[in-house]
Amino acid sequence: MLAEISVFPLDKGARGLSQFVAQSIKIIEESGLDFEIHAMGTLIEGPSDKVFEVIQKCHDNMALQSDRVVTQIKIDDKKGASGTIRGKVRSVEEKLGKEF
Repeated sequence: MLAEISVFPLDKGARGLSQFVAQSIKIIEESGLDFEIHAMGTLIEGPSDKVFEVIQKCHDNMALQSDRVVTQIKIDDKKGASGTIRGKVRSVEEKLGKEF
């Protein structure tokens, strides 16, 4: 399963949220699952039960620090697929003949 998540507090003002995001990244990193950070969220890849467990931990951790939390999740669940975090990008790069 490939999931893109974004977890953030709504009640922490306009100053940066990176300190909160960093806590979620630490949870994801400690899970041992493959992941990739980008500007608007984080991709996580692994067995669905593990991915959902990590998402729940990130959400729960954020809820301990905020009265209002938004967790956005996008899932691509293709049976037998693995290595899709980088594989999907490589496929597009091959078709365009250049790296991004």
